[in-house]
Amino acid sequence: MPASAPELVHGLTAHRGALLDLFPLLSEEHANFAPWEGGMTIKGTLDHLNGTSSMLLAIMKGEAPQRPAPSGSLQEAIEKFKADTEALLAGVGTLSDEDLQRLVPAFGGQMMPLGSLVHMIRDHDIHHKGQLWLMARMVGIKPPMFVKR
Repeated sequence: MPASAPELVHGLTAHRGALLDLFPLLSEEHANFAPWEGGMTIKGTLDHLNGTSSMLLAIMKGEAPQRPAPSGSLQEAIEKFKADTEALLAGVGTLSDEDLQRLVPAFGGQMMPLGSLVHMIRDHDIHHKGQLWLMARMVGIKPPMFVKR
């Protein structure tokens, strides 16, 4: 699974770019849609993705991860996602091969190589992107291509 920083940036860009293509199709009326009672809403899913981005950025800097506050609107969640994506791509792009091998605390204090954690976050993005694609279809929106090339 080892990959270089440019390969990791490419993978993140392909999936986050597709999400960025979905956002103009959504409106505030869709923000609180959840596919089942108690399920994450569209806005909640974006906030969740924003939280994992922020946490990864903090871990990359050697800081303690903090959960960001929930967004007040769908547009706010989208703006946070855009900003977090820019910061994440810039940060991952600067990682050396040594940085990618560095052990960092991940979930529950489990130690893992930073490169593996970046892969895991990309996989996490893909999982929730699939949920957002389904929710978009459920509210009558045809999502764009699932990857940005």
